[in-house]
Amino acid sequence: MPKKPDKLNTEKGKDTSEYYKLNKDAVDRLVNANASNAPEVSEEEIRKYTGKKKFRIPPLVKILFTKFWFKGAACFFIFWGLGTYLNSIDLIFVFAFALGVITDLLENNFLRFFERDTDNLNNYIMFPKKGLPSLFFNIAYAFVVFTVVRQIYNIINITAMSITGKTDELFLGVEPILFGLFYLLVDGLFLLIRNTFKKIVKDALDKQKKESK
Repeated sequence: MPKKPDKLNTEKGKDTSEYYKLNKDAVDRLVNANASNAPEVSEEEIRKYTGKKKFRIPPLVKILFTKFWFKGAACFFIFWGLGTYLNSIDLIFVFAFALGVITDLLENNFLRFFERDTDNLNNYIMFPKKGLPSLFFNIAYAFVVFTVVRQIYNIINITAMSITGKTDELFLGVEPILFGLFYLLVDGLFLLIRNTFKKIVKDALDKQKKESK
């Protein structure tokens, strides 16, 4: 069987230094490159390397959907899942506690992973700092928000009973989708109050600094 020609043997006549030559002009341009002499690159060319697409989901939509999804999932797996095993008082306590833990350990970390704009993200997280204190704060906050959400359900059911006159029928029960929306609404209201208060304080401090100069 004839031997295959050795690639190295067929190129013996070539100078091996050719494989290690550097393009001096290209190296000089690379070393001396700066913002003033760099060539302009189109957005289309940048997208090829950064993976950016023309259509991007707005950060606010991603944040709101994430918060809604985690609360709805918690309602499905915990409130519905344990509803047949715990009495109402124990279920409320366990569910509110779980909501705080899920918010701190899962939801907030999920949001941090997808949203790189920290300043923007902090406007939608009640306790943005990581650590053990934030876990306790989020648990306490979850009890507050869940209490308000329960009152919304009570108001709706009491109003429906007064209109129909049927006092022995529950018109609106707790289910994942509506619970997620109610929780998102109440959480958004508290965040709006906090952000407004922070802005008022910041504006007052900035004004005081300007007057003191």
